[in-house]
Formats: sequence, C-alpha cells, structure tokens
Amino acid sequence: MRLAFLGAATTVTGSQFLLTTARARVLVDCGMFQGSPRDSERNRLDFAYEPASIDALLLTHAHLDHCGLIPVLVREGFAGPIHATPPTVELTRIILLDSGKIQAGQAEDRRERAERMARRVAREAAEGGLDHEAAVRSGPPELEMADLEPLYDVDDAERAMNGFVGHPYGQTIEVAPGVRATFHDAGHILGSAIIVVEAADRDGDVPTRIVFSGDLGRPDTPIIHDPTAILDGADIVLVESTYGGREHEPEEEAVRLLAEAIDATADSSGVLLIPSFAIGRTQEVVWVMDRLLEAGKIPHMPLYLDSPMASRASDVYRHFPGYYDEETHRLLETGATPLDYPDAVIARTADESKRIRFAPRPMIIVACNGMLTGGRVVHHLRNLVGDPKATILFVGYQGEGTLGAHLQAGAETIKIDGRPTPVRCQVRSISGFSAHADESELLDWVRHFSTGERRPRRVFIVHGDPEAAEAIEPKIRAMGLETHRPAFREEVEL
Repeated sequence: MRLAFLGAATTVTGSQFLLTTARARVLVDCGMFQGSPRDSERNRLDFAYEPASIDALLLTHAHLDHCGLIPVLVREGFAGPIHATPPTVELTRIILLDSGKIQAGQAEDRRERAERMARRVAREAAEGGLDHEAAVRSGPPELEMADLEPLYDVDDAERAMNGFVGHPYGQTIEVAPGVRATFHDAGHILGSAIIVVEAADRDGDVPTRIVFSGDLGRPDTPIIHDPTAILDGADIVLVESTYGGREHEPEEEAVRLLAEAIDATADSSGVLLIPSFAIGRTQEVVWVMDRLLEAGKIPHMPLYLDSPMASRASDVYRHFPGYYDEETHRLLETGATPLDYPDAVIARTADESKRIRFAPRPMIIVACNGMLTGGRVVHHLRNLVGDPKATILFVGYQGEGTLGAHLQAGAETIKIDGRPTPVRCQVRSISGFSAHADESELLDWVRHFSTGERRPRRVFIVHGDPEAAEAIEPKIRAMGLETHRPAFREEVEL
C-alpha cells in the first residue's frame, strides 16, 4: 500500500494525494496550484498517473486549491465517481464553472497582449534595423505565454460535474474494492470534510486507517460547526499546517478590529475594501457585520458585494441550514437573516462593478479574490491603492509571492498590470477571521490521536509553506508521534 503526495507538499496549494492498494487507486482531492508563478506552472504538468486508472476521487471541500484540476482529470480519462458532501457538490459546481470561464478569458487576454507586444517588437526591430525573428525570441515573456491554452473551459467543468455523488457526514461508503470512506465535518467552509479512509489489500486483512484532515477550521467559527475530533484513532494521519508557528487573534479581538476599521472608514468618509474568498470568508464577514449592526456597534453604511460567485455561494449556504451550528439556528428561529446585510448591493455585472467607484462615500466593498491574484478586487485596488482615505483590510491567508502578501508585508510600491504603483492607502490585517485553524488549534486536533490505543505510525505534515510545517513539526513529535514532511511527488510505503 502506497501514498503519493502530488500536491500540497512543501506548499499550501494544489492538494492531491493518491492511495494505491493491491486492488484499487483512490485520489483524495485534485486541486489547482495557486500563488507564485513557480507553483502555478505545476498546473500544466502531466498527471503522475494515468487518469483512467483511478477508481474514485474523494473531495474534502470546494476551494479551488482542492478541486480546481478535476475538469482536467476528467478530460484526460478519469471516469469514476467523485465523492463529496452535498454542499461541497453544489459549491464545487459554482467554483469550477467560474474557473472555466476565467481560464478561457485569461487565455484570450494573453493572446491580445502578445499581439500588441509582437507589433511593438516588430516596429522597434524595424526602426533599429534588427532581425525581426531574433527580436521576437528575445522579447517579453508574454510572447511565449500567448500559446498557452486554457487549462479547461466551462464545457469541461460541466462534464466534470456529472461524476459527483453527495454523501452526508458520518455515512461510511465503499468507494473502491477494499476501500471505504467516511466524511466528518472539518469546520472550514460549508460541507468541508475530514475524510477517514479504511483500506485493505485483501479481504480479511485488518484495514489501514488513514485520516486526511483536509483544511481544518477554527472552533466557534460563525455559521458552521467546529471541526470534528477523531477519537477512535488512526494508523496514518495527514494534517494541514497552513498556520503552523502562528496564532490567530481571539474571535472577540477580530470582531473589535473589524468594527474599528468600519468606524474609521465612516469618520473619514473613506472606502473599506475587504478582499475575500467567495466561499466561506465572505459569508462569515457578512454574518459578523450584520451582528455588529444589529447590536449598534457600527454605523450603517453602504455595503457592495462585488462577487457574483460569492452571491451564488451564499444561496447554497441558505439551501443547507442543516449544516449550521446551534447559534445560527437560534438566529434563524428568531426571524433573523444572518447571511444578509441590510440593503447590501450585489454587483452582478462588470459594469455594475465599475460603477461602484462613483458611489457616495463612506462605503464598504467586499470583493474577490482574497489574495489579490485576480478577479474584480484588482480593479478596486487599482482605484484605491493611491487613496489615503482608503483602507485595504485582509481577513485571510495571503500566499507567498502574491500581491496580497506584498501589501501585507508593507510594500511601498506594488505592480498592478505590470506597472509600478505607489501605495498610499492604509493596509490592515485581521487573522481572527481565518477559516484555517492556527497552530494551537491544529495541535489540539492532532493530540486526540496521541492518547488512544490506536496511535498513528506516522503523521504527515502537508498543506503548508516550509516554514509553517517546520514550526509545527517538533510540537507534534513532542506528543510521541513520528512525523514526516513529504516532498512534492514523493511516494511512501504505508
């Protein structure tokens, strides 16, 4: 029995793990690499296996770095079932269709930029008496990128959705010969799952119990339940380490900082721009703002939700109230609408998005995506980054090498559309709204495995930058557990 680490190894994104037994091959996640150009280039590598040889795919949740390459997998021959929770199925449909549209649009943009640059290079070559072909070869990298086809399009995404099968938490299913899986609530976003896999090479063998943490959420996160503690042990554990070595602010402090930023924006008649992930973070931030407004702790000012995908994701949240926590259920029973901010304006079209800049101030804009790597939020950033009365408020993880990470680190100049742009706006960060457990919370989850009779033979530390994984590893070892930080595409015997 072998386990291959085909993503989320020495990096946060690209989650993908392949379990191979004597009778089956099961993939857990098939995510897109995001962030730095080095990571993004991995999306175009050939799969480390024949897609047609995979019996089944288990999906932990709907974020792009866990599901984003499924359309490529299906297009290249995978025809098995894709198992997930019902909310994950619906949220993944939104994510993949949007991603397919973006992929096609980006390819067209690359071609147009390359054509403009090619004309410029040709003109400069003619004016300088240079050989045209040599000038093109030594030209900007955009000329080479013009030939890159989209990873997939909307049609590919639609075909991929045909293979999805939804399962509730706690139901054990046979996903391949000798392989059973059970989904448990990971408390990360609606429908997110810790997946417990029991696999045996032959009938009659004692199955190996492998726990995939997926992305673990935080205790007391609004709307959804806390992460499930796995109390009956495991032989192998894979645990995420996104926030290894770091602690979040307490929830009360995060709420206070959000209220403070809103008050400051109102006082200055400015703009508060919150880059946010469409699924999970946007719903949580809106939930908290609605609670603050109801309690009279912030002034009412216009809120613009500039993400059609976030709006569709909120609709999915509304369709699955059975996945809410007790506090949200109590609010619903009183007639409250915790997923809605009063008089919020949803920008559904590009023109509506562009008109926001002319709206009366003060105002709040929540736009996607959360790391400023693309989407409508970049359009708002372009307009606001030089405005001293504007505030960029980060409420989530900023991947290494992203524009968001540069701003968060205090950059005085950033590049937008390839042009150096001075930073004159205010930049604030709140870590308490993270959908990822911090180091203490991760260790609390792992600690359950160290105290039972069935203790893990090994804990694999995944889904984290090297510094984060290195920081948390000795603390897991201090529990008496053997650890390993796998390399990209490393395969181990179980």
